[in-house]
Amino acid sequence: MSRIIVLKGAKVYDPVHGVSGSVADVAMRDGRIVALAPGEAADETVDCSGHVVMAGGIDMHSHIGGGKVNLARLLLPELQRSGANPLSAASREDEPLFDACGHVTPGTLATGYRYVQMGYTAAFEPAMVPANARHAHMEMGDTPILDHGAYVMLGNDELFLRLMAEGAPFEQIRDYMGWTIHATKAMGVKVVNPGGISAFKFNQRKLDVDEAHTHWQVTPRQIVHTLAQSLRSLGVPHPLHIHGSNLGVAGNIQSTLDTIAALEGLPAHLTHIQFHAYGTEGPKKFSSAALQLAEAVNANKNISIDVGQIIFGQTVTASGDTMRQHANSGLANPRKWIGADIECDAGCGVVPFRYREASYVNALQWAIGLEIFLLVDDPWRVVLTTDHPNGGPFTSYPHLIRLLMDREFRNEQLARLHPDVAANSALKDITRELTLDEIAVMTRAGPARLLGLKVHGHLGVGAVADVAVYREDANREAMFSTPEYVYKDGVQVARAGRITASPTGGTHFVEPDYDPIIEKTLRKHFNRHGSVNFEHQAIGHDELCACCHGGRLLPTACLEGERT
Repeated sequence: MSRIIVLKGAKVYDPVHGVSGSVADVAMRDGRIVALAPGEAADETVDCSGHVVMAGGIDMHSHIGGGKVNLARLLLPELQRSGANPLSAASREDEPLFDACGHVTPGTLATGYRYVQMGYTAAFEPAMVPANARHAHMEMGDTPILDHGAYVMLGNDELFLRLMAEGAPFEQIRDYMGWTIHATKAMGVKVVNPGGISAFKFNQRKLDVDEAHTHWQVTPRQIVHTLAQSLRSLGVPHPLHIHGSNLGVAGNIQSTLDTIAALEGLPAHLTHIQFHAYGTEGPKKFSSAALQLAEAVNANKNISIDVGQIIFGQTVTASGDTMRQHANSGLANPRKWIGADIECDAGCGVVPFRYREASYVNALQWAIGLEIFLLVDDPWRVVLTTDHPNGGPFTSYPHLIRLLMDREFRNEQLARLHPDVAANSALKDITRELTLDEIAVMTRAGPARLLGLKVHGHLGVGAVADVAVYREDANREAMFSTPEYVYKDGVQVARAGRITASPTGGTHFVEPDYDPIIEKTLRKHFNRHGSVNFEHQAIGHDELCACCHGGRLLPTACLEGERT
């Protein structure tokens, strides 16, 4: 029998509907937000006076499933042991569920629980290798409560580069992309260091935006434009997810600006952009280019970004960018790392790292990320991330929110850093403090819009009843660390930091149309070069459901009128 739950008297923040702190009631029934009829009574009323209500958080870029995440866990057993603690079971208090891993790359159970304990209800894996898609879906399916999805990696795979090099018709490349998204049940496409992962296999140690791949003779500019154009043609809602060229290299702001220009107005999402916003000024020839980056994003409305804020302390960097991870391996802390390749699809590099406040470079990276957040004028095109775990663990989001909302606290932290950073950073002069509205956009409404999730990220009638209730507190870190209540599909899943239920999350994916004639080319390629028979490549709906422990399938509609 349907039950009506009413959250009564809270300050509601719902940017999609222009609601900014108005005191209102939020009603839920059958997993959806509803409007009560006159005289209709609630089965349960929750007093939320003195609280803030928002939609459940959506992390659109967090490495939570797949091969490299497991490699990161295996590489640091000492951290996993030290961070392992029993967590309360959802259904039976006398049956504890044990956390499999520590804070840097927590195991699947802890990942789901800790996200929910902060008020998040969905997270998206940004780098799924096609050959490893089943494993990624199974691991995300093992993550309780959270809805999830993944972006499939393309742009360094041998077939794509060969088609580009041979001058294949655009339609053939587009249909290959459409088939790959469909077969892997992905939410979108990510390109990592366009062409650079492949070029590294031919001993190229860098690949600038207009530099030709030594073997395939195609450039990152051509790769990015073709991928972005194909996604628009297929009608995939989430634009091309771009990990740009020359990550972490001083002066790479030029690569970032060249990538934006290469798009020629096509929509794209530039990910962990803090790592791509460096200049060559200053005493150490390493400087902030946040102002240049922000000016470019402000001027190009086709561009959205997530920041990839770094957080001081121990973490592990896990990336498909083998070229850059190899270059950074000498900085590993502790001194060990892993490099890998799968099926000529993509690469993988895992390098432990400790960000230090006393390091000029690390401290300036910290400042650059905050500058970007505060200098880009449209919060709908900026997503709050740490590129978990690369910049720091996702559990640091409440601390990051306080840095963005509290200038005095931010300046106190700045004063603790390497003394040259404040002198060479614009951060100390930025007076902007983000509002609760802007935080709700960056962590909820904005990611939902960028992913094409029409019934998520807001509290309008008909929306999915994913809701977080925070006790209002001037200390925003304390406020966002432990919501008073969290609801997933209308079911209470957390109460004051304690997990109260553990439902299985759903899987988001898109299924664009494509011409099946492309399967002839694919069958020939995979049967000749792959270790998995072509007939076993595609993941069906029943198999996806099984991978995800019977969780709901949540297909996202493709856009209409975009296919050319």
